[in-house]
Formats: sequence, structure tokens, C-alpha cells
Amino acid sequence: MAAADDHRSGHVVRVLLADDEAMIRAGVCAILGSDPGIEVVAEAGDGREAVEMAIGHRPDVALLDIRMPGLDGLRAAEELRRVLPGTALMMLTTFSEDEYIARALDAGVSGFLLKSGDPRELIAGVRAVAGGAAFLSPEVARRVIAHLGDGRMSRAAEARRRLEPLTARESEVVALVGAGLSNAEIAGRLHVVEGTVKAHVSAVLARLQLRNRVQLAVLAHEAGMVTEA
Repeated sequence: MAAADDHRSGHVVRVLLADDEAMIRAGVCAILGSDPGIEVVAEAGDGREAVEMAIGHRPDVALLDIRMPGLDGLRAAEELRRVLPGTALMMLTTFSEDEYIARALDAGVSGFLLKSGDPRELIAGVRAVAGGAAFLSPEVARRVIAHLGDGRMSRAAEARRRLEPLTARESEVVALVGAGLSNAEIAGRLHVVEGTVKAHVSAVLARLQLRNRVQLAVLAHEAGMVTEA
């Protein structure tokens, strides 16, 4: 997997964590610190501090709580996307914050994690977005899909209709994007070079008029294309 390759090559994923609850920060840091390939380089208690620290530390991943005093996580994500486009963005969310999902997608967020989720998903998610992938845990994916519109059956049919013109290989790539794999991991799975995967992803995003991989991952989940990776 890409994350393992990063670790073997000596690359450590550098993370900035922003949450206004010190206990949450301590727990997240402890989980991420258990992986030798991940380092939390800065902690912030609000969005404004997160932006300032990110500019100073230039992390690979900014892990942001949605609700924070002053500048919240969504506005911090929008600002970080503008000033540090190379930093991948992930949101920490709870079950009561579904209304923020559309704004987060527009802000270029690459992944969503539930605060109450499996700690293993935290590490997997940070690794995934650091490698250029989208990350939606199964529970978050279900909630994203439910929030984006009523009528699950009609949305599934519409998603399948939109994806129907794709070639067999493009469909394989989309399904693996939905499963949270990076370009490198998809290339390994399909036995092609990474550049070919990048070309497929770029072409599909343009053809379907999607902004980013997370929107493509959501569409794959809606269409029922995603199986256990």
C-alpha cells in the first residue's frame, strides 16, 4: 500500500490537528502517535490558530474539527485550500453535523472521520489522504449519501446512470477510488503505472463535472460500486 511505501522510503506523514477540546486532541495524538509513519507536528485549539500553524509547519494533512470557536473548521479548510493547496484536508465530525457536509466538499476536503469511529480508521484515513486518496469510512459514506438528498433508490439509479458511459477500466478505477485507495494502490491492484490511473481519474472527474475525489467516491458509493478493498 502507498502508506507502507512512504514508510519504507523514510517519509513521515506530518499532521496538524485542530480541535477545541484538549481531551480529544490528546486522544487523537495518542492514536496517530502509535504509527511510526505519522507525526503530529502541531496542535491548534481553533481554526485561526490552525491556519497560522499550518502556514508555519506546512503539514501533509490538516485534521480539523468542524465546530470550533472563532474560525470554525470549515472556514479554516477554505482558507487552507487557498494558502496551502498542497495540504490535504480532513474533517472530524459527529452525527449531529451532517448539515456541514456539502460545504466541506466545496472546500476541497479529502475525507471525513467520525469522532466516535474506529481508531484504525483514523490512521487509515490520514494515510489515505496524504497519498492523494479520498477517505470515507463506511458509516460516514452512508451519512454523506443520506444528507446529499432524499430518495436513496432514485439517487442510486441516477448515480448508475451517470457512471454508465464509463469504460470497464474506468469503472474499476472509480470503484477503487470509492474504497479509499490512492493512485499508487490502484495502480498496483490493476497492474498499471500510476500515471495511467491519474489520467483515468482526471478524465472521469472532468467528464462527470466533479470537483474532487471525494465527490467521485460518494458517487461510487451511491451506485453500489464499492466493495471491501
